Amino acid sequence: MLKKVLDLFTESKSQQEPKLSVELATAALLSEIIRADRHADERELAAYKAMLEARFSLSEQELSALMEDGRETAEEAVDMVQFTQVVNEQCDNDEKRAILKSLWEVAYADKDIAPIEEHTIRRIADLLHMPHSQFIKTKLDVTNT
Repeated sequence: MLKKVLDLFTESKSQQEPKLSVELATAALLSEIIRADRHADERELAAYKAMLEARFSLSEQELSALMEDGRETAEEAVDMVQFTQVVNEQCDNDEKRAILKSLWEVAYADKDIAPIEEHTIRRIADLLHMPHSQFIKTKLDVTNT
């Protein structure tokens, strides 16, 4: 009887605190960039899909589900700490740099970086413990090509 009660408590706790995957955290961060300027341009959405496709080996159905889950998770989130925390725990510096570059690529997909998009990327870079020089270098890598 006691074991059943403890199992119920454990199940309840795990349902309250779902563990985010790196894939979902990345999708949510990319979605934050699309949402930043309150205008989801088709080129940004295409870049969002391309970044997730390049980064993760997923079927078309899994990719669509990840994109939708990333959008919904970002909309429901209070802040970005929960996403960057997962990335910090599970990714090395090279992977974090690749995510940072993907953020810039989504923001620049429409050939314009709105100030709020740059500010959002700056906040994410800070939360990922990326130096300012890396923030600038990845921006220049994307915008100068």
